[in-house]
Amino acid sequence: MAAAEPKTPAGTAAARRLARSCWSAFWDYETPKVIVVKNRRLGIVYRAVQLLILLYFVWYVFIVQKSYQDSETGPESSVITKVKGITSSEHKVWDVEEYVKPPEGGSVFSIITRIEVTPFQTLGTCAESMRVRNATCDSDEDCVAGQLDMLGNGLRTGRCVPYYHGSSKTCEVSGWCPVEDGASVSQFLGKMAPNFTILIKNSIHYPKFQFSKGNIENRKDGYLKHCTFHEVSDLYCPIFKLGYIVEQAGENFTQLAHAGGVIGVIINWDCDLDLSASKCNPKYSFRRLDPKHVPASSGYNFRFAKYYKVNGSTTRTLIKAYGIRIDVIVHGQAASLPPGREVQPDSHHH
Repeated sequence: MAAAEPKTPAGTAAARRLARSCWSAFWDYETPKVIVVKNRRLGIVYRAVQLLILLYFVWYVFIVQKSYQDSETGPESSVITKVKGITSSEHKVWDVEEYVKPPEGGSVFSIITRIEVTPFQTLGTCAESMRVRNATCDSDEDCVAGQLDMLGNGLRTGRCVPYYHGSSKTCEVSGWCPVEDGASVSQFLGKMAPNFTILIKNSIHYPKFQFSKGNIENRKDGYLKHCTFHEVSDLYCPIFKLGYIVEQAGENFTQLAHAGGVIGVIINWDCDLDLSASKCNPKYSFRRLDPKHVPASSGYNFRFAKYYKVNGSTTRTLIKAYGIRIDVIVHGQAASLPPGREVQPDSHHH
């Protein structure tokens, strides 16, 4: 009887199968099997999908988005403003030094168009404003001495006194008297305000591309002294009439001047630096920034006082000013080929 052959260990068999498969993969030649489906409708759909994918990359990615370019957003920017013009109210003539706040000429400033004046305020005691919560009273018992209301006009004395007009009474306070709504006089400054001119000087710089440009025509013939902004003929004359800005923002000037509001002047610098610098131009847009349809938060006003001495006593005039606040906002994006190259300068490239 013949002896039985020894069994091959399981690990050795697996190794041999792996070796055969490796040699087979090395020497064997494979080719995919192509099936042609003769269906015209399916063929049209297939080619249409290929065409859409091709159009997406060629038109949107390369032409619209220009993804082959290097880009930079948010240019470094400087804004200087200057307002000119005079106007009058019922009592006086107003010049720039009085109706522009603050006077430094920055990117955010206010043009006063209406004021409520409380003159000859002195430190003393007087009736609290009826607008203050729990200020009305019938007797001294309704007023707590030493009470201080953060929304009021002074420290309560504990007395109930007659109001400035009518038969009502309010708690007496110690502070600047008379209080604002007790003797204020309203004056409208907006009569000539639409003709005020605003110079908005803007310079931008894209550090990645070492590209700088400004929004003023580089001329020496006094061009800025007799020009006003026009989108086509005078793009590089950034002198705007206040009435034009309000109109472009879609607002009624009289209503805005009465209640106040915030207008944004947006300057956009979108530049393809592979082209000439003359193709990189500012685009201006205007819109109202405060929510005019929300009464609680629409409008714009602020207070300030002017102090002086009368017979040795400190006296002040309190002014509640309503106005049009201008916010100049600059943004943009520059793009160029990744290696970058110097842009040919022109009359606007600094």
